[in-house]
Amino acid sequence: MTRMDEWVSAACAELDLSPADVDVRVVLDLARDVAHHVLRPGAPVTAYLLGVAVGRGADPATAAARLARLAAGWPAADAADSAAGAAGPGGTEGTGSPDSGAIAPA
Repeated sequence: MTRMDEWVSAACAELDLSPADVDVRVVLDLARDVAHHVLRPGAPVTAYLLGVAVGRGADPATAAARLARLAAGWPAADAADSAAGAAGPGGTEGTGSPDSGAIAPA
C-alpha cells in the first residue's frame, strides 16, 4: 500500500466514505491540468468543486472530464498576469486574498 493509499483510506474513514469510491488518478489528473493550464492554486479549488458536484450527484469521471476540457481551453496568462496571480497584492505570496489566486497558510 502506498502512502497515497494510506492517506485516502484514512481520510475516507474520517469522512465515512468508501475508498473504493475515490478515483485518485482522475482527481490528480484534473489538478495537474488546472495547475498547468490555468493557475496552480486553482488545482485544489477545482478538486473541491469536483467534490461538491459529485456530492450533488454528478458522475465523477464526466465532471472531471468537463473541467479538464475547460482547463485545456483556458487562455494562457501573460507573464505579468501569472506573476501577479501567484504573488498576490504587494507581491506577497500566500496572502489568501480572493483576488490574488493565492492560498492563505493554515
